[in-house]
Amino acid sequence: MARGKLRIHLGAAPGVGKTYAMLSEAQRRVGRGTDCVVGFVEHHGRPRTEVMLHGLEQVPRRELEYRGGVFPEMDLDAVLARRPQVALVDELAHTNVPGSRNAKRWQDVEELLAAGIDVVSTVDIQHLESLGDVVESITGVRQQETVPDEVVRRADQVELVDMTPEALRRRMAHGNIYQPDKVDAALSNHFRPGNLTALRELALLWVADRVDAHLTRYRSEHRVSAIWGSRERIVVGLTGGPEGRTLIRRGARLAEKGAGGEVLAVYIARNDGLTSASPKELALQRTLVEDLGGTFHHVVGDDIPAALLAFARGANATQIVLGSSRRKTWQYVFGPGVGATVARESGPDLDVHIVTHDEVARGRGLPVARGARLGRSRRVWGWIAGVAGPPLLAVLLNTVDLGLANDMLLFLALTVAAALLGGLLPALASAAVGSLLLNYFYTPPLHRWTIADPKNIVAIVIFVAVGVAVASVVDLAARRTHQAARLRAESEILAFLAGNVLRGETGLEDLLERVRETFGMESAALLERAGDVEPWTCAGRVGRGRPVERPDQADVDIPVGDHMALALTGRVLPAEDRRVLAAFAAQAAVVLDRRRLQEEADRARTLAEGNRIRTALLAAVSHDLRTPLAGIKAAVTSLRSEDVEWSEEDRAELLEGIEEGADRLDHLVGNLLDMSRLQTGTVTPLIREVDLDEVVPMALGGVPEGSAGLDVPETLPMVAVDPGLLERAVANLVENAVKYSPPGAPVLVAASALADRVEVRVVDRGPGVPDEAKERIFEPFQRHGDAPRGAGVGLGLAVARGFAEAMGGTLNAEDTPGGGLTMVLTLRAAGTRPELHPAAEPERQAS
Repeated sequence: MARGKLRIHLGAAPGVGKTYAMLSEAQRRVGRGTDCVVGFVEHHGRPRTEVMLHGLEQVPRRELEYRGGVFPEMDLDAVLARRPQVALVDELAHTNVPGSRNAKRWQDVEELLAAGIDVVSTVDIQHLESLGDVVESITGVRQQETVPDEVVRRADQVELVDMTPEALRRRMAHGNIYQPDKVDAALSNHFRPGNLTALRELALLWVADRVDAHLTRYRSEHRVSAIWGSRERIVVGLTGGPEGRTLIRRGARLAEKGAGGEVLAVYIARNDGLTSASPKELALQRTLVEDLGGTFHHVVGDDIPAALLAFARGANATQIVLGSSRRKTWQYVFGPGVGATVARESGPDLDVHIVTHDEVARGRGLPVARGARLGRSRRVWGWIAGVAGPPLLAVLLNTVDLGLANDMLLFLALTVAAALLGGLLPALASAAVGSLLLNYFYTPPLHRWTIADPKNIVAIVIFVAVGVAVASVVDLAARRTHQAARLRAESEILAFLAGNVLRGETGLEDLLERVRETFGMESAALLERAGDVEPWTCAGRVGRGRPVERPDQADVDIPVGDHMALALTGRVLPAEDRRVLAAFAAQAAVVLDRRRLQEEADRARTLAEGNRIRTALLAAVSHDLRTPLAGIKAAVTSLRSEDVEWSEEDRAELLEGIEEGADRLDHLVGNLLDMSRLQTGTVTPLIREVDLDEVVPMALGGVPEGSAGLDVPETLPMVAVDPGLLERAVANLVENAVKYSPPGAPVLVAASALADRVEVRVVDRGPGVPDEAKERIFEPFQRHGDAPRGAGVGLGLAVARGFAEAMGGTLNAEDTPGGGLTMVLTLRAAGTRPELHPAAEPERQAS
């Protein structure tokens, strides 16, 4: 059965019109004759949205009872049985009521898609799982309802529903989004202009990245090599010289002029030897480009202009920034230089900027390491000089008479030139041809292949010997230069690899990408298997080359131990490159092992935390529980003693001690059990609508009379809580506050309403808590300051916060004006659900 298609309307905030756009799309499809039904759409009481539902078939919702309340949810079975062509399912990140088939609505949508039903849905950018930390830093609220990014990325269509912050705030002020009594709070919290602007930018960038990924895939699938300037990508070519920092800053300024501009700094190293670049300078430039938001790339290529242009076209760059040449004027006789070559061959779709700097025309400084021994062009010129040079020189010398000695020196100079250009073989050819020409034209008897004077024989022999010696020295020097360049290349690449490790860049995919990029391959993968006869599995892969399932399918494979291999596709590497590649392979294995060890360490840390809790529990049992038990036992033993006649007053005092000890035991054991339930995640609140004035007074029953005052207005809205958990949480807060309040300063328990929330404040006038300890006091088994051992096991506040969060609320500490500590318990007002009212989680007050 063909899988259904998913279309998502993405917005930056509630009220931008996602549901309206979805319903408009449904009306258009119904008008075209498409079988379209409403699986679940929440109009939030907005009249214009509700009107769009008219004429659309709605599948009846399923009502579920939970915690004394009745909640409507999408009837997944009914939609599957109805089997429409298209189903509308609002709020993709919604959490289903317990008792539903799936925990999340996006899982319901996956079932519909698997059944071949197309789905149109909505989601806010703040509900994407990967953006949770970013959204929290913007709004101050951590979104509890999220949807995995991959679910949204797999959608066949993602349509951005956009609205400016000013327009959205006008809609809010006109009452088109929330009820009038909630407008002011929403505008001053979640719907502030800064929040909306930041969330809008997140949405635009997320959609732009997705469009860019689609464009990259399309260009790869259709083998499009031409540059499409959809966004500004600036490639900065680096030589390793000090001018690189100037070029990087210039590229960053160019990128800032275009929306979504990127900077890609690239250093081209020769395939068999790096140029004389300073590793320290490259490290500084790498840090600079990363600080400016760009990326640093290390690419291998013999032909630097061609490699630079290939990288730019592969990255779909629009501009290249290069520095003016450091060559002196006379050095241009050897060629036009990298900048001129790149500008000439860039074509009309790639702009090249030549930037001046302080190093212009100051020379290259250190010499450049050449290619493999002697390059092809040098060998060609060497053969020309060695074979064609002597006859030309002979023709020239026949016109003048310089003497045999000068003639031999000129032929020797030509042999040296052939050796410098082409190495040993062209020099030997030059010496042979030159000796024959000297014998024939300039050694008596002339124009004969004989030599009359023995001294001339010695001269010609010396001539040949000197030519061969010079050629050998030049060839040996070329070999040594090649070896030194190779070693320098390997050392710099290995230093680069070590630098990644020291900087903590230990991601397997990042390392494989570096391997692929450094050696110019299409793909890189790390393969492993459990045994010699087990199938190979892929531990990590990057690139877009053909998939490799076994090492023998790759163009290059480097074994790592007995059951692991690094496999690359794209081209066959020379043997000398495999040594450096082996270092990358070994590092990839280390990274993989480190990742697995980190996972083991995380599991061990979880076990250690559990052991710490158990140890603390044992410590609590060994002291804090034994003390009241000892008191109870002593009192009971005294009462049962027949040797002493107790008076009624003594008997009442002993019974009172037994009762106090039992109450203390009950309180301690209750907190221990509650903490255990919270640690194991077994707390299941029974949420229902209650009045605070029914629950809070009951929480004050465990403190001495007159030690706490109550201010809970009857006009407060009802709250959606578990009454039992709320009573326990408030009781723990009050008992803790009374414990630290000075005599004559009763604790105040006050409640107030704010937008969709109700706050319960427990105010004391005690010594207070420093800011750095305000979070630590909520950790289990923590006592603040010099609290005595008998003050409890340090679980009261931890249990209170755990219960508050289990009910969908928060608990925080703040300073009391004038001295003391205030505990702020925030609860949701009845009739609101976080998934239906995102503004119910506005920016946390400065409390």
